[in-house]
Amino acid sequence: MPFANFKVPERALSARQKEDLIHKTTALFIELFGGEVRPYTMVLIEEVADGGYGRADEVFTIPRD
Repeated sequence: MPFANFKVPERALSARQKEDLIHKTTALFIELFGGEVRPYTMVLIEEVADGGYGRADEVFTIPRD
């Protein structure tokens, strides 16, 4: 079963953007593995709380306008 797990900052993507990401990821798996994988493809988008991620010892937060 093809499986993709995306972790994104909470509220970074709209519902439409998440839907688009799911469709495009599914299409990529179908391109790679063939159409028979469609019913078994799983795409999970997890939202990480603001400040709950970082890189190179730097904690990231979403700037507020």
